[in-house]
Amino acid sequence: MKKLLLSAMLASTTFAFAQIGTATKIGGENSKWTFGGGASLGFSGGGSGVGTTIGISPRVGYLVSDNFEVGLASGFTFGNSKYYSSTMIGVGPFANYYISRSFFISGLFQQYFINQKDKIYNLKYSGDEAALYLGGGYLQKVGDRLYMQIGATYNVLYDEKKSVFGGGFVPNFGIVYGL
Repeated sequence: MKKLLLSAMLASTTFAFAQIGTATKIGGENSKWTFGGGASLGFSGGGSGVGTTIGISPRVGYLVSDNFEVGLASGFTFGNSKYYSSTMIGVGPFANYYISRSFFISGLFQQYFINQKDKIYNLKYSGDEAALYLGGGYLQKVGDRLYMQIGATYNVLYDEKKSVFGGGFVPNFGIVYGL
């Protein structure tokens, strides 16, 4: 049941999705600190009932070198429909390695804390799950120190029999500022 609820929540974001992502440096042009994050908004209909999913994912990073960044990422997602509600909080370290400002390799560990409720049968689930996303992708420069990032990651800790997630593969798209 918990997989069904989370899968319904995650699938709802495929019907309508908006994402905003920003990152900026503080302390002047030579600062090695980066700050950023993203936001998402999803709507669903049909079999899962009319529902809404919102998310926010702030992050802070440090440029160890021109091409290597480490930091801490977090995320909060809330989903609600006629049939279910779900809250998920994740936090953990990340590392990005940029190759010639054209490609990137990424790693992100997240420890998720999850609460779900099935409103029809009044079933509840609370738990936690670790995820280690490894992947990479393509960078396209779109402005001065501004890049569009297109890629994919895979949760190498994903276990179909134990996970609340519907799968381990995660495509991603974002904006990176300050490289």
